[in-house]
Amino acid sequence: MYHASLIIKCMNITFRQLKVFESVARNLSFTQAAQELYLTQPAVSMQVKQLEEMVGLPLFEQLGKKIFLTRAGEEVFHYCRSIDQQLREFESVIEDLKGLKRGHLAISVASTANYLATRLLAAFAKENEGVSFSLDVTNRATLVQQLENNEKDLVIMGRPPEEMDLVTDAFMENPLVVIAAPDHPLTKRNNLSIKELKDETFVLREPGSGTRIAMERFFAEQGIQLHTGMEMTSNEAIKQAVEAGLGLGIVSIHTLPLELETKHLVVLKVKEFPILRHWYVVHRRGKRLSPVAEAFRRFVLERAGEYAVPISH
Repeated sequence: MYHASLIIKCMNITFRQLKVFESVARNLSFTQAAQELYLTQPAVSMQVKQLEEMVGLPLFEQLGKKIFLTRAGEEVFHYCRSIDQQLREFESVIEDLKGLKRGHLAISVASTANYLATRLLAAFAKENEGVSFSLDVTNRATLVQQLENNEKDLVIMGRPPEEMDLVTDAFMENPLVVIAAPDHPLTKRNNLSIKELKDETFVLREPGSGTRIAMERFFAEQGIQLHTGMEMTSNEAIKQAVEAGLGLGIVSIHTLPLELETKHLVVLKVKEFPILRHWYVVHRRGKRLSPVAEAFRRFVLERAGEYAVPISH
């Protein structure tokens, strides 16, 4: 058996040698192969000779004026055809990816951005039907860790961590508003001052969340210490707690379309609000984005506004 040693010897074989050999083997003619490949016959003979030297066995034998494949030549011809088919498939996949006919996008989004991100993904997928997605909705700490480990193609989040070397593009405002249950006394007021909120109990996101950081920074600048009633790890939990009358909440206005439409929650009219933040699409600097990831990034930057839910209050 020469199989193992043949593999070792063939490691330096070039695609050009295999292509020339395949043409000769298919045509059983050096002359026809030369014509097919637009080469001279000596050039074809040289490529085949180099391949035989690499293999260590003759690939053709001549009987009279005709050439025939040897046993080794038949084996090489078999693998040539297999390699050629795989290369064709490879070229097809690459062309499909360039045209976004297929491909996979791994994206993570802050839980606050879930409403917007799913609309963006749905719209993008409708225009690029062969693309598949994996969507991870998580908190800021996990997003930062995923960026650190380069685990995702793209991340959509609030304020990106300044200490990391990232490419960050702001694509939409993310206003934070104060919400209350419909029967809360402050809902009847039209021009609240932020100082009138200092004695209210707030239901807050967990420490370290983007919303919590922005909110604490804002109130600290106003010289106001908030009363914390409960801490929640999701916006949905905050909305449910506020609706149940456990306190006021501060959330992105983009998380509220259903609750405002059904009048389960009310946005308070506070003069100093909303707190204006932005959504960012983020990836590690130096990361080579796949065609589908780059296309989605451009889609977000150019067309995100079309898919934001219009909310009036």
